[in-house]
Amino acid sequence: MDYSKSGNPKSTRDSHHAQDLPRHGAPKAKAAEAAKKAALLARMKAAAEAKKKG
Repeated sequence: MDYSKSGNPKSTRDSHHAQDLPRHGAPKAKAAEAAKKAALLARMKAAAEAKKKG
């Protein structure tokens, strides 16, 4: 019996990766990464100040 023909079809292998990440061999986007990091730091600092105030 050929078990490869029964059951559900196989899903794509990289479906668990985030789509906004550059793939292997893609050019690096340093400016976009720096902007994301700066925005994250600003949100973290604002949250820390809000928690400190009250």
